Amino acid sequence: MTSTSDIDTSAAARRHATQVPYRLFYDQDVYDAEQRHLFRGPTWNFVGLAAEVPEPGDFKASFVGDTPVVLTRDRDGALHCWVNRCAHRGALVCREPRGNRNAHRCVYHQWTYDPAGRLRGVPFRAGIDGKGGAPADFDLARHGLQTLAVATYGDLVFAAFDPAVEALDDYLGAPMRAALDGIFNRPLTVLGHTRQYAAANWKLYAENVRDPYHASLLHLFHATFGFYRSSQPGRIHMDPRRRHCVLESWPADAKAEAARLAAEDVTSYRAKYTLADPSLVTGRPEFRGLQILSVFPGLVVQQIQNTLAVRQLLPKGVGRFELVVTLFGYADDDPELTAIRLKQANLIGPAGFISMEDGHATEIVQRAIADRTAAESVVVMGGYDAADRDDLVNEAAIRGFWQHYRELLGERVGHAPGGDRG
Repeated sequence: MTSTSDIDTSAAARRHATQVPYRLFYDQDVYDAEQRHLFRGPTWNFVGLAAEVPEPGDFKASFVGDTPVVLTRDRDGALHCWVNRCAHRGALVCREPRGNRNAHRCVYHQWTYDPAGRLRGVPFRAGIDGKGGAPADFDLARHGLQTLAVATYGDLVFAAFDPAVEALDDYLGAPMRAALDGIFNRPLTVLGHTRQYAAANWKLYAENVRDPYHASLLHLFHATFGFYRSSQPGRIHMDPRRRHCVLESWPADAKAEAARLAAEDVTSYRAKYTLADPSLVTGRPEFRGLQILSVFPGLVVQQIQNTLAVRQLLPKGVGRFELVVTLFGYADDDPELTAIRLKQANLIGPAGFISMEDGHATEIVQRAIADRTAAESVVVMGGYDAADRDDLVNEAAIRGFWQHYRELLGERVGHAPGGDRG
């Protein structure tokens, strides 16, 4: 395992993360290397909320990278995750998105597994009338489903292919654990799910959620009505290896903010604007401000006003990704607060202001680099390093993402961000 003392913090390494070759977003060999060495490598991947599988026998189909997996809970309450691929001939075992059953049976030849992925039954194992069937030395225990390591933090369930992956607490790091503790501090209730597809590489969205610079420029609804502006107080806080990002902002003094923006002629700000239906943004005092928590490689935990959700970023090929959003509240929420959370969720659904605009932004980048250009993006807002920041006009966390990506994959993908520049 790489310790923080092994990380290259030289000026050359920092500058590498400011020059990102577009090849990384369209090259099939790069995508294949990511599946092998990143998603199936030493990383913890979010697969669901424990609240999605609360009872023995509950299951939820998910993915780690582009590998189909199933999250289950057994009769003793333990959580398991296994590859959704029959040990016999490779068919999907589970074909439903979620449900409850104590036995998972492959429809092809009826091989049957328990929630832990152990093989429990093989039809005609002894043959018929002494003919056919499995060999005498066929051992059920040797033909179970491929299982992953499972760990939880709060209600978040993670799985890993690499049994040598570091402990989840260490993987998350102190800044992320502290932020998660502020959200996952009591029992949850799942409120619903949405899905969104974008014709873009998954890493373009990983950059997007680490990018406070775009938020008040692309999302004019938020800037117009004062929910988020780059001038607000805020910060970027990362773990020592710069792979995870805590992005926070909180409201400024309203009168002082209005006067300053008016003096600077910020055109997106208009104090006189109101909504025809103000219930969309009417909430309760609950959190300090806004939080977007990005856990490498593909989890985003959001708290925007009263809306709480986890976003699971799933690659679906080199030029396509899926975003699975699970909305949640707390078990002790009253009906009015639940209604507020669901109403505000319209801001971030597939047709909402935020998700729709972010998805479009990633797609127009993917379209623009479709000619297989050898050019690079320039990631220099806020400087060249990936240090923590106390402002919202920077790309530090994007540089952090690419620094860690380079640590995992740099040599395997030919050239990582920045090539051999120093």
